[in-house]
Amino acid sequence: MNFLNHELNSNNKIGLRNVMKVVPKLMLAFVVLGLTFTSCTSDNNTVSDPQETEITEVRLSSEIDVAANVVGDIIIDAYELEESDNLDRQSQEQSALPDCVTITVVAQQFFREVTVDFGTEGCVVHGHLLKGQIVFSYTRDPEAQQILITYDLVDFFFDAKNVLGSKTILRELSNENGNPQFTHTLDLTVIWPNGAQASREGLRVREWVEGFGSGVFSDNVFEITGNWSTTFVNGNQHTYEVLTPLRREVICFYLVSGSVDVQRTNFGGTFDYGDGDCDNQATFTTNNGNVIDVTLN
Repeated sequence: MNFLNHELNSNNKIGLRNVMKVVPKLMLAFVVLGLTFTSCTSDNNTVSDPQETEITEVRLSSEIDVAANVVGDIIIDAYELEESDNLDRQSQEQSALPDCVTITVVAQQFFREVTVDFGTEGCVVHGHLLKGQIVFSYTRDPEAQQILITYDLVDFFFDAKNVLGSKTILRELSNENGNPQFTHTLDLTVIWPNGAQASREGLRVREWVEGFGSGVFSDNVFEITGNWSTTFVNGNQHTYEVLTPLRREVICFYLVSGSVDVQRTNFGGTFDYGDGDCDNQATFTTNNGNVIDVTLN
């Protein structure tokens, strides 16, 4: 209003007709300024705490870990079950997969293609609702030290998250510790129901430290090492390196212990899964020492 009065006073000799020309221009200027201010205010209201965004991404990345673990469990379970049948072991493997899972095997000489089908309605496996199929194949060689398993995820959903991927798992009969080992080459994309999306690449090495040869898959324990990266659809990329082996007990829905170093430009810390309890609690300690409690989905 002061600006308008100043304009009118400085042009008090201008005729009414010219004044009427000025007023619409000033009104337009105020409208533009008002829109600009409103836009800035709206933008400020939608900006979240950068650290909160980072923690959210770390939590989402841990959900990818859970999905990758379960996919690995299922492939290993079905592979060991098929090989047990082929070798006619006295102690037959007992699958941990429920009856709602259908396993189909196509055998051609030494080649095997195994389809693990969870149906379109879904099937609860290891506490997670799975839909779609995991299809993997390999060439049998009972004397070989290593077997390469190639897998594809077909219309696969993990707890309502669409998981896309096709990669390999290298099965070693015995590592330097005398234990079976699986090296999982990761190339996964996960799409959450709310539209969030992230891709995972890297290597996860699973050493079978307990339960091998018992004939019961539910007593198996794996220790996981490796390094990988997660890239979110907004361009943010996190790198991960296992500091303390992640302990995977297949009877538990979550990793029970172990720690991972997480780094990104101007942000990082250590994600810790705890000391052995089977629960959904973890902590993230930032590089500057702040400890944040994290609840896993």
